[in-house]
Amino acid sequence: MGMAEQRELSLDALVDVLKAAGEPTRMRLLALLAAGDLTVTDLTEILGQSQPRISRHLKLLAEVELVDRYQEGAWAYFRLRQDGARVALVRAMLASATADDAVLSRDASRLVTLKKARAEKAQAYFSRNAAGWDELRRLHVSERDVETALRDMVGDEPVESLLDLGTGTGRILQLFEGLYRRGIGIDASRDMLAVARSNLDRAGITKASIRHGDIFNLPLDGHAFDLVTIHQVLHFLEQPEAAIAEAARMLTPGGRLVIIDFAPHGLEHLRDEHAHARLGFSHQAMTDWLAKAGLALEKTTDLSPEGTDEGKLTVTIWLARDQRAVEESEAPHQRMQAGGI
Repeated sequence: MGMAEQRELSLDALVDVLKAAGEPTRMRLLALLAAGDLTVTDLTEILGQSQPRISRHLKLLAEVELVDRYQEGAWAYFRLRQDGARVALVRAMLASATADDAVLSRDASRLVTLKKARAEKAQAYFSRNAAGWDELRRLHVSERDVETALRDMVGDEPVESLLDLGTGTGRILQLFEGLYRRGIGIDASRDMLAVARSNLDRAGITKASIRHGDIFNLPLDGHAFDLVTIHQVLHFLEQPEAAIAEAARMLTPGGRLVIIDFAPHGLEHLRDEHAHARLGFSHQAMTDWLAKAGLALEKTTDLSPEGTDEGKLTVTIWLARDQRAVEESEAPHQRMQAGGI
């Protein structure tokens, strides 16, 4: 389907969108939600309206498929949908608004204040835990070297959708910001979600969203992502192979999974001091888990620290591909051979 086709709407759909957006509060909501994920509480604070009223407006916008809603514990987050002709029309309307409109400018200013408070809270958590993270970083090659190797392995071909599991600070979503059209980061820690949201806000990245979720039971439809990343997460898990299987379920046919983690090591203190459940992963174990999940290992890179210090860690990057596209493309050829053609 081409871009022109995606932007076409039936008369009824066109009227639905115009009715939904054609009200001052709802247009203000759409402008705010185009800038990222916000809760009803955030929106009531910015707009100065009651929670029931804001909720009613959001319900109407959701019914005409203009906003997405997802749950994060006791909180519900909303954002402007990223795809579809209806949203394209709304974005065109928002782009037509005068830059110095008093109401929209005031909303934007209040949003900046809210995001600043969010960032300060996130930074406080990050600061409390920074010492432990810095200690770990000193045990392996620099993050810059890891990221360079990661970018080289993934390549620069654009992807439609990226899913980052255990997103942490949201760094992967920032690193590949120029590569994907739609990104989602999942993490089980609400504190880390706050850090990630703050970092995306600061970087001005609105095409990625952050969600709370269980890596073993993801709150997403399967077969929807071209690229899935798991960065320094598996060593915290008792059943890493189950997380790999769930990640594989997220891939489109022919999609790729990238895992960044430690090679086998003997630093037992990481179990108690940093909650590591696994002391690294061998190439054989990773290959077996990937194969069991229907993935074929394509590339591997080991990044070892300088010297031969046994107290240092080697970082390994594994890139694997979903095999369904390969199998489906081979099937007609195999059927022709079987038929003697």
